Amino acid sequence: MRTLPATIAGSVDGLSGRAIAPCRHDSPSDAGSNAYLEDRPCIEEDDMAAKATEKARDIRGHIVEALMRLAAERDWDAIRLSDIAAEAGVTLAEFRGAFGSKGAVLAEFSRRIDKAVLEAMPAPEAPDSIADQPARERVFDVMMRRLDALTPYRAALKRLSRSLRRELTALPELARLALNSQRFMLEAAGIDTEGAMGRLRLQGAVLVYARVLDTWYDDDDPALAATMARLDRELTRGERMLRCAEDAYRLAAPFRAAARVFCEGRARNRRYWRERARSRRDIDGDDNESFAPAI
Repeated sequence: MRTLPATIAGSVDGLSGRAIAPCRHDSPSDAGSNAYLEDRPCIEEDDMAAKATEKARDIRGHIVEALMRLAAERDWDAIRLSDIAAEAGVTLAEFRGAFGSKGAVLAEFSRRIDKAVLEAMPAPEAPDSIADQPARERVFDVMMRRLDALTPYRAALKRLSRSLRRELTALPELARLALNSQRFMLEAAGIDTEGAMGRLRLQGAVLVYARVLDTWYDDDDPALAATMARLDRELTRGERMLRCAEDAYRLAAPFRAAARVFCEGRARNRRYWRERARSRRDIDGDDNESFAPAI
């Protein structure tokens, strides 16, 4: 009977501290002639690594859910890291290994919501696909899907929105989260978010969604009639403003081209005079060196 070399047989799982047993084959007929001639790592090592990854993922999920449960009962500044760890059933060390701050947990929550919405979007060829609908209807559909995904956390989000508005240091990070989230939502709706007009659409989507959330927090109607009406009004207003911005952007195209040519010309001039000054310094340096022996 052959066994693996001692270096493999004595390897230890870094998380569990348990030795990994070597793979054994009783005969060439059991393992196959090629496998019998080679030492193979045991599949148990891969299984342990997969379990460790799954455990880390579970810890992150538990911490996210714990924060949202606490946020439904307390203001943001009243939630301590130790409170979240205790609610999630993890140690502070495990918390630190998963997240660096409360804000990081909130960012993970936003990413999970985005992922849930994107995974639930119908494929373009599906019967319920929104790909052939007008842009406005596609945006409406995606934003309502995101509100549906947020429904279990409405109480927590309502309280968070009120308490975080008083946290001036948190506002830039919240704005970044909102921009990243809406970037993916608009892409899911087939809306371009690149370039100057794309950035304007993105900023508009963030503003529309923030206004709709204020209505959604207090909309107890299961059909969300008030929320949908508010979203419809905000999209109509945003669409009108975006058309005006697009018209202004097109009208300003000649001026942008002229400004670009002017800036490029100035850059070329600056390079020319820098090179000329550098050449003159080199010539002056050579002249000084040639006269140096005569001094």
